[in-house]
Amino acid sequence: MSQAPDQEALLNALRQLLEPLAQLALARGLPYGALDELLRGVLVAQARRLHADLPGHGLVSRISTATGLTRREVGRLLIEQLPAPVAPRGLAGEVFARWLADPRYRQRGRPRVLPRSGEAPSFEALAQAVTRDVHPRSLLDELCRLELAVWDRDADTVALRREAFVPRADRARMLGLLGDNVGDHLHAAVVNVLGAGDAHFEQSVHADGLSAESVQALRPRIAAAWDELFQRMAPLLQQYIDDDHAQGRAQDQRVRIGFYSFAAPMEGAQAPSGPALPDDAVPSRPAAGRDAG
Repeated sequence: MSQAPDQEALLNALRQLLEPLAQLALARGLPYGALDELLRGVLVAQARRLHADLPGHGLVSRISTATGLTRREVGRLLIEQLPAPVAPRGLAGEVFARWLADPRYRQRGRPRVLPRSGEAPSFEALAQAVTRDVHPRSLLDELCRLELAVWDRDADTVALRREAFVPRADRARMLGLLGDNVGDHLHAAVVNVLGAGDAHFEQSVHADGLSAESVQALRPRIAAAWDELFQRMAPLLQQYIDDDHAQGRAQDQRVRIGFYSFAAPMEGAQAPSGPALPDDAVPSRPAAGRDAG
């Protein structure tokens, strides 16, 4: 049966979203049954949010109609669904972020090498600015375990090993970052599609017809662009947080500003002997473009 154009476009978009998720699930040995149960639960949870004002009996019927699941299945999932536990604060991540954002802990645009203890700027003062519930040494050990920082015991100084919070030593946290970053990006895109299209900033620049050498040459330039964005935004965000606290405003909002790059072989591409030709056969160079969401 043919699909309506909008539904066909939706299915094509969902296929693109599902392909990397399927790749991740297969690589980690997650079977179809677990994914099926997860999807059912998420569908029911979202339908419940959309119809939160309905009474219990009407709610089951409405969710069953919206999702295509049986009333019995909807009832089971509603009973089994418990409020999601609140994730504990990632204190190591907060220390890491403040180290990058706070001008007192930067020098010539880069994170300082800090004495482990003493008055600011020191790692001890940095950790205590984030929390006094956890000892600075415990936070230092965690950053070192995640391979984000290194402690020079002879000099008694602490330095960052990288300027991106990608804790390679902690697979669970890497998956958590995947969910946080891609989840917020996808939420922004979905809200834009379902609304007027401008609720969240979501744009990209793209190009076809590059060589592998050119893609490799772009990597340090992309990293430099991100570093420039981060150095502008991180202190600004910290300033807003401090101002909101000083003014006694309700601090119940969050923001995530993302930056990503991706490169892969073009679909069905072969090494061209000259400039690529578009569909209308008018000679043209491979093109760069910009997408806006």
